[in-house]
Amino acid sequence: MPDCGLDNDVRYLKGVGPYRAEAFAQVGIRTLRDLLNFFPRRYRFFGQVKKISQLVSGEEASILAKIDWVEHQFNRRLPRTIVHISDDTGFALVRWFRSPYLREKLITGYWVKLSGKVTFASDGTILTNPKLEIFTTAPSDTNKAYTLPVYPSIQGIPPGAMPGIVNRAIDTCQTELDDWLDESVLQKRNLIPVRQAYRWIHKPEEQDSWSIARRRLAYDELFFMQMGILLSRRQRISHTQSIKIFNTPAIDIRIRNRFPFPLTPSQNKVINEIAGDMRSDSPMYRLLQGDVGSGKTVVALYAALMSVASQKQVAIMAPTEILAYQHYKKVTQYLDGARVQIALLVGGMKKGEREKIIESVRSGQVDIVIGTHALLRKDVEFANLALVIVDEQHKFGVAQRATIQSKGQAPHYLVMTATPIPRTLALTIFGDLQVSTIDKMPPGRIPVKTILYRQNQLPKIWEFLRDKLNAGEQGFVVYPLLHASDKIELKSATEQKKILSKEIFPEFNVELIHGKLKSGEKRQIMQKYARKEIDLLVATVVIEVGIDVPDASVLVIEHAERFGLSQLHQLRGRIGRGGQQGYCLLTANLRTEEAKKRLGVFTKTNDGFRIAEEDLRIRGPGEFFGTNQHGLPELKLADLIDDYELLLEARRDVENILKSDPQLEAKNHQVLKHELKYRLKNKLDLISAA
Repeated sequence: MPDCGLDNDVRYLKGVGPYRAEAFAQVGIRTLRDLLNFFPRRYRFFGQVKKISQLVSGEEASILAKIDWVEHQFNRRLPRTIVHISDDTGFALVRWFRSPYLREKLITGYWVKLSGKVTFASDGTILTNPKLEIFTTAPSDTNKAYTLPVYPSIQGIPPGAMPGIVNRAIDTCQTELDDWLDESVLQKRNLIPVRQAYRWIHKPEEQDSWSIARRRLAYDELFFMQMGILLSRRQRISHTQSIKIFNTPAIDIRIRNRFPFPLTPSQNKVINEIAGDMRSDSPMYRLLQGDVGSGKTVVALYAALMSVASQKQVAIMAPTEILAYQHYKKVTQYLDGARVQIALLVGGMKKGEREKIIESVRSGQVDIVIGTHALLRKDVEFANLALVIVDEQHKFGVAQRATIQSKGQAPHYLVMTATPIPRTLALTIFGDLQVSTIDKMPPGRIPVKTILYRQNQLPKIWEFLRDKLNAGEQGFVVYPLLHASDKIELKSATEQKKILSKEIFPEFNVELIHGKLKSGEKRQIMQKYARKEIDLLVATVVIEVGIDVPDASVLVIEHAERFGLSQLHQLRGRIGRGGQQGYCLLTANLRTEEAKKRLGVFTKTNDGFRIAEEDLRIRGPGEFFGTNQHGLPELKLADLIDDYELLLEARRDVENILKSDPQLEAKNHQVLKHELKYRLKNKLDLISAA
């Protein structure tokens, strides 16, 4: 075997070999370091071992005994395995039901540690389906309580073999596990050394050893995540110089005069932050977040007009054509009569029209271009792009975001999102962006009333909706499926549109909109809806973002348990935008406690940030909004909500280290630098585009 090293091939570890090495490779384990970072998913606690004669019926107990004989009865309706065991105080029977995997494991003469509830039976059985650990010879130190790790299953690796393999890896590499954190950091944060942490996470000495080890290793995950993010930011800022955009009092007055309302204090605060960034030598990288209807578009347009006033171009990119048209419509209304040239560029345009717009952008005739993925095409070039605004950034991939930024010479970069982001995600997914939050709604916005109904109360919902439609208001009805499915018993938008239009609301104009329609068809439907030629729109989640119809006041969502909380909140933001009272009416299957909890939170608050944090807690960051796109390593132990304070501590420690040693060149930071490269691998470049 080669000299030990954390980066050595796992195949050379005793008990692995080529065959098992291939099995490990299927789950990303190729080195000893990878093996150490393959953590148990749970633990089985074995209490202090008792003798057979000491057992009491009804208690939970652990015993150590020798196997005298084994009988497998697999030809019965209820297959079972019976084992006769003994120690120096007596003998007994142990039974397992439906456990054919024990055929090759339980061998006469072997020793077993068993843990479970003791129940005396007439046939002499004392334990049924106990937890099991097998030894070829009598183990020493048998009276000590211990914890057995249980690892995620790997095809080709026997579960019982994993603890031994990992322990050999730890023993082999103990001397290689140099701590990447200084002793001062360990003491300040009350963290154990990394060697001890890896040993305890894989083989806790006491029941609370695991939590102590987890805290240290969770800190490391958060530490290296923040290290990658902050290094990325420093690298980007140090290598790029932006176009300075200045905001004079005269420009400020001209821009504000374009809006038919005064800006809120919250909007003014954010504008000052953006203006400060845009007049600096380094490009702005700022996240603008605010709840649905908080006025983010106005703030983004203010930033755009600052750039136009400096005779520079602006690109606004949206994830859907509906949202791009919505932005185009709003910007055009605000700039009616102005000399600012605005263009729309989306995929559904005719070739001639598209080429004309592309040429106008290339020549600098267009000041603000609003579009979708069409802006990413190679033939879309800018004369002097100074500001990129990306709406709902999480709906774009990392490479797409990098492409739009590359269209100019270090343009300023403003991200907008109406998906309220919990504090911890703001520090991770958007950790290298400065964060601005519009935390107050404009005056006059009435909170939407949200009510949860049982499925059999649908007639009551339809009666309420009819009253609103008769009063000249409009509504949405949303379903999770477009078409009916044989596998899932859910209503579909297609089928329900027929029922709603023909049986329930025949006197009203009911239309269907969904994501599979051609862009022109979707645009035509939304224009008719905005002109009130459509009373009720049946939809899928295509209306989640970008729909702004002032007279839409009622939203009905069937099967609400099938949607994420943040998605429900986005849907709810489509109504009540015209100053009238909005109503969000839900039906749901509340068979699970999780569904009751989630929808309970949703009906009690309109606070998007509280809803987002609860959504993150329930669904995890990977499902929150496709955070697998952010280019950061997976968090195996850290929890973005419960470990928020640990995240802040890790970030402060990273900032202190980079302040004194920006390139990690100091001798005492070489182990840290090596571990950083392992953790981030080739992802460091991706983070700069996140």
